[in-house]
Amino acid sequence: MTNKRDEHLPDFDALPVKPGNPPNSAWGLWGEDDEVGTLNLLTEERVLAAAGLVRTGKIFALNWELELPDPPFFRREKLRHQIKRMPGRLVNEDVYHDFNTQSSSQWDGLTHYGNTPHQAFYNGVIAADITGQPGTRNGMQVWARRGIAGRGILLDYARWAEANDIALQPNTRQEIPVSHLEAVAQTQGLTFQTGDILVVRTGWMKWYLEQDQAGRITYADQMPPQVMGVAQGDETLRFLWNNHFAAVASDNVAFEAFPAIPGMAPFMHQTLLPLWGMPIGEMFYLEALADDCAQDKRYEFFMTSAPLNKLGGVASPPNALALK
Repeated sequence: MTNKRDEHLPDFDALPVKPGNPPNSAWGLWGEDDEVGTLNLLTEERVLAAAGLVRTGKIFALNWELELPDPPFFRREKLRHQIKRMPGRLVNEDVYHDFNTQSSSQWDGLTHYGNTPHQAFYNGVIAADITGQPGTRNGMQVWARRGIAGRGILLDYARWAEANDIALQPNTRQEIPVSHLEAVAQTQGLTFQTGDILVVRTGWMKWYLEQDQAGRITYADQMPPQVMGVAQGDETLRFLWNNHFAAVASDNVAFEAFPAIPGMAPFMHQTLLPLWGMPIGEMFYLEALADDCAQDKRYEFFMTSAPLNKLGGVASPPNALALK
C-alpha cells in the first residue's frame, strides 16, 4: 500500500513548519492568517477527481438523528423541538431550544479545542480573538463559506476486526493501533491520497443502537464516557499527518480512544485542531454506507459536507453525504 503524497508538504518529523512555533505545529503552512487548516488540501483538482467516483448514484446521509444519543454525553444540552403554528394560517415553523451543535453528529471546529501548553488555537489564535462577533477568528463560517467536498475513504475497522477474531468492546477505552488501520486499508484495497477525508467505523454506534434506554442512560452517566477509538500517541499522529488527510471522522464519540490518559501521550484533539487545523468528525452514521461498501468492495466515494454558516460557530452538524 502506497500513498500518492504531495512531496511539497513536510513530514511529521519536520514539524513545526516555522521555528519557534509549538512542536508538531503546521502554523503558517498555508499563510499566517489562514483559518481553513488541512481543508486547504481539498483543491479544485482533487474535488474534480473525487466527483468521478460517483458511478451508481447511491446517496448515503451521514448525519445521525438529532435526537441521538439520548441522553447526550458530557452533560450537554438535549435538543427540544417546537413546531410553531402561525395563528390563522396553515403554516408551521421550527424553533429549536437548547441546540448544542455537539450533542449529535458533528464537526469539531477550530475554536473547540486549544493547545493547553501554548494557550492557543489554530495558527496562534488566542482566546481573546474568539468573540462570535465581526472579526472573530477560526469560526465555523469560514468552513461553511468554503464548503467541504472531496474523496472520502471508509476504513471499516469493526467489520475487519470481526473477520479477524478481534474482540470489540466499543464501550471501553480500547485502542485501535495504526498497524490495524493499515491492515484494514490493505484488505479493502485502498490507497491513501493527499486530501482524503478519512472515515473510520469503529462499531461504537452499532453497539449503542443495540442498547435499551436504561443502558443508554447508564452509559451517558459516566463522566467521562469510555470509548473505543484510534490509539493515542505520536504513531497515530505521524500516520494522520504523513498521509495528509484533509479531515478525519468516525462513528464514535471522540474519534480517538477516550478518555485521554494523562502523561502517556497528548490528547490528539490538542494537536489535530489547534496545531494542524484538521476537522474532527464525531458520531457520523456509517452503518448503511459500510454495508454497501462491503457489498460492492468499493470503499471510496465522493463526500460532501455543508457546515452551518454561523459567525463564530464552534462546531456544526456535518450535513454530510457520501455519493457512490
